[in-house]
Amino acid sequence: MAMTALSEWLAMGGHGPYVWSAYLITLVVLVLNVVLPLRAHRRLLQVEARRRRREEV
Repeated sequence: MAMTALSEWLAMGGHGPYVWSAYLITLVVLVLNVVLPLRAHRRLLQVEARRRRREEV
Protein backbone atom coordinates (compact mmCIF):
# COMPACT_ATOMS: atom_id res chain seq x y z
CA MET A 1 0.00 0.00 0.00
CA ALA A 2 2.74 2.49 0.95
CA MET A 3 4.70 1.73 -2.22
CA THR A 4 1.62 2.39 -4.36
CA ALA A 5 1.06 5.75 -2.65
CA LEU A 6 4.71 6.68 -3.21
CA SER A 7 4.51 5.69 -6.88
CA GLU A 8 1.34 7.73 -7.34
CA TRP A 9 2.92 10.71 -5.61
CA LEU A 10 6.05 10.50 -7.81
CA ALA A 11 3.90 10.15 -10.95
CA MET A 12 1.90 13.26 -9.93
CA GLY A 13 -1.12 12.33 -11.99
CA GLY A 14 0.92 11.81 -15.15
CA HIS A 15 2.82 15.10 -14.80
CA GLY A 16 5.72 13.57 -12.87
CA PRO A 17 8.33 13.61 -15.65
CA TYR A 18 7.69 17.30 -16.34
CA VAL A 19 7.66 18.27 -12.67
CA TRP A 20 10.76 16.30 -11.68
CA SER A 21 12.73 17.45 -14.72
CA ALA A 22 11.82 21.05 -13.86
CA TYR A 23 13.06 20.49 -10.30
CA LEU A 24 16.27 18.94 -11.61
CA ILE A 25 16.94 21.80 -14.02
CA THR A 26 16.30 24.33 -11.24
CA LEU A 27 18.69 22.50 -8.92
CA VAL A 28 21.41 22.41 -11.59
CA VAL A 29 21.04 26.16 -12.25
CA LEU A 30 21.20 26.96 -8.53
CA VAL A 31 24.32 24.85 -8.06
CA LEU A 32 25.98 26.45 -11.08
CA ASN A 33 25.12 29.91 -9.70
CA VAL A 34 27.21 29.06 -6.65
CA VAL A 35 30.02 26.96 -8.14
CA LEU A 36 30.94 29.01 -11.22
CA PRO A 37 31.55 32.33 -9.39
CA LEU A 38 33.61 30.52 -6.74
CA ARG A 39 35.77 28.94 -9.44
CA ALA A 40 36.16 32.27 -11.24
CA HIS A 41 37.16 33.97 -7.98
CA ARG A 42 39.75 31.29 -7.23
CA ARG A 43 41.12 31.62 -10.78
CA LEU A 44 41.32 35.41 -10.40
CA LEU A 45 43.24 35.05 -7.14
CA GLN A 46 45.70 32.66 -8.80
CA VAL A 47 46.26 35.04 -11.72
CA GLU A 48 46.81 37.96 -9.37
CA ALA A 49 49.27 35.95 -7.25
CA ARG A 50 51.24 35.04 -10.39
CA ARG A 51 51.25 38.67 -11.52
CA ARG A 52 52.52 39.86 -8.14
CA ARG A 53 55.29 37.24 -8.11
CA ARG A 54 56.40 38.38 -11.59
CA GLU A 55 56.46 42.01 -10.47
CA GLU A 56 58.57 41.18 -7.39
CA VAL A 57 61.31 39.62 -9.49
